[in-house]
Amino acid sequence: MDGTAAIERNWEALKRILAMLVAMAEMGAGSLGAGMPGAGDVGAGNRGAEGVGAGGQFTFFPRKGAAASRQVRAEKSKLSPALTLPRHLYLAILRLLRPAEAAARRLIIAAARGIVVTLPPLRPRKPKPATLRGPRAFLPKGPKKRAKPTPRTLSLSLLDPPRRLFHVPRRAVPAHAAPRILGLDFGATYRPLPPPPSPNDPIDASRLGQRLAALTAALDDLPGQAQRFARWQARRDAAIARDGAISRRRLSPLRRGRPPGGRLSHYEPGATHPRKIREVDEILAHAHALAVYALDSPDTS
Repeated sequence: MDGTAAIERNWEALKRILAMLVAMAEMGAGSLGAGMPGAGDVGAGNRGAEGVGAGGQFTFFPRKGAAASRQVRAEKSKLSPALTLPRHLYLAILRLLRPAEAAARRLIIAAARGIVVTLPPLRPRKPKPATLRGPRAFLPKGPKKRAKPTPRTLSLSLLDPPRRLFHVPRRAVPAHAAPRILGLDFGATYRPLPPPPSPNDPIDASRLGQRLAALTAALDDLPGQAQRFARWQARRDAAIARDGAISRRRLSPLRRGRPPGGRLSHYEPGATHPRKIREVDEILAHAHALAVYALDSPDTS
């Protein structure tokens, strides 16, 4: 089973869906006065997500060339301090972004089939200093110097989020529907309840912009992400060989059951689906089948 053509076809479809999501975010941010320039350049081969600016502003910029760097500086000077989206558009993007991330993760796993990497030798552990051993360990320590926080790099997670087995959602009454109990104090001031949430309420979308940027970077460098997953597999196998069967490391990157955000339990080529099944659901089901095959039948040649 050679899944190169299937990976390429699903990769192109995911790039098209990602371009649509960024255009939706640009439209929503523009309606609230926070512009997002350059959303139409997602599918270009020499372009990608430059990152998230101050306050969570998310933009797409070209990466190469001196003219590109000048354009980046010119565009960054026009950025608004923060990115907000209407509630209904934020939720609509989120409903499509989650299965798109899961599909990209499975395409990376399928593309990593047959890749063999060699890990560097483990570094020996440094012995503890004398101040941390013996009676000196109980002495009060001096003030610690705070290290400067290093900027976090945007990267798509290679592992599915774990399923919360014993999570019981708390039942809470929303603020706009709380009972009006004033008590026996007849002189208490009446405070009106807050209005119910509106679909047009502005929502902070800085985290959403970071996830879009990470997904764009992963789709722009699929072979590099496949090498990254192969290194994760090698570290997992080395930990299992060192610690035995009982290892704290995660054994499988995929969680059991239906993929996150998907509406199809399995992939059926040529099958007709109801209207509620979206294109991203079909892509996710196909990518899941490719990833499961790559994990169950590794290419050792």
